[in-house]
Amino acid sequence: MAVECIFCRIINKEIPSNPFKETDEIIVIKDINPKAPIHYLIIPKKHIQDIQSFESHDSDLAGKLLLAARDLSQTLPGSSDFKLVVNSGKQAGQCVFHVHLHFLAGKKFSEI
Repeated sequence: MAVECIFCRIINKEIPSNPFKETDEIIVIKDINPKAPIHYLIIPKKHIQDIQSFESHDSDLAGKLLLAARDLSQTLPGSSDFKLVVNSGKQAGQCVFHVHLHFLAGKKFSEI
């Protein structure tokens, strides 16, 4: 756990949250500043700073993050079409340095 990491504090129940889904390896919570009608964060419980910090032995965990997105799309009404966003690094817009996926749905998104 990174002491200053807000996601680590949420995972360790130091900050209250209402997880939508939680396993031994991931937690899924609503984003407190949503950018779409449906906006969840898919967060590994293992503190990994960014995509660049994944190691080969983290490949199973990386797959579970994507499977969690699939599960959300099958569970949440109106989310069969969705966008996944991962900001990796400060210049890419990452603000919380604990890797996480933004699951966005419920509206039409423009192309990048």
